[in-house]
Amino acid sequence: MRAAIGEELGDGLRKRATHVGSIVWPVDVASALADLTEISSQVEAAVVVDAEGAVLASTIAEEPGTERLAVAGLALLEAATSRFGTSVRTVLQLEAALREGSIFVAREGGLAIVARTSAAPSSGLVLYDLRTCLRAAAEAEQKKPKPRSRRAKKTETADA
Repeated sequence: MRAAIGEELGDGLRKRATHVGSIVWPVDVASALADLTEISSQVEAAVVVDAEGAVLASTIAEEPGTERLAVAGLALLEAATSRFGTSVRTVLQLEAALREGSIFVAREGGLAIVARTSAAPSSGLVLYDLRTCLRAAAEAEQKKPKPRSRRAKKTETADA
């Protein structure tokens, strides 16, 4: 009879580092959006913005289209928040359904995503995909190296 697997391999198993992070490779915000459009066939275009409304990534090639989608989505979110939000409640997601398609907005933490879909989308599935994309984007933003601050060199003065 052979030794048990742990005994057979000896200390080799104990020497390996334990798993401390996700099994998914870290991605950047643009990659998270690319994954979204690959997974969710109903999403035609999407934009990720930060808390100040600055565009971090977009699936739209031309800048005017990106800005138009971002501004429209953030305006919808702001209108919904002013109408339905309170000091203890915040609007986290919404859908504006039109005949030609829908606009979805979701926010989490300091990021928001605005997406344009085809007509009659599966709302629950689209929102799930948007939230998944936001989580990946937020992870990428947290892991992004922060710029180092440079200290001013002290100049020595001679005391005469």
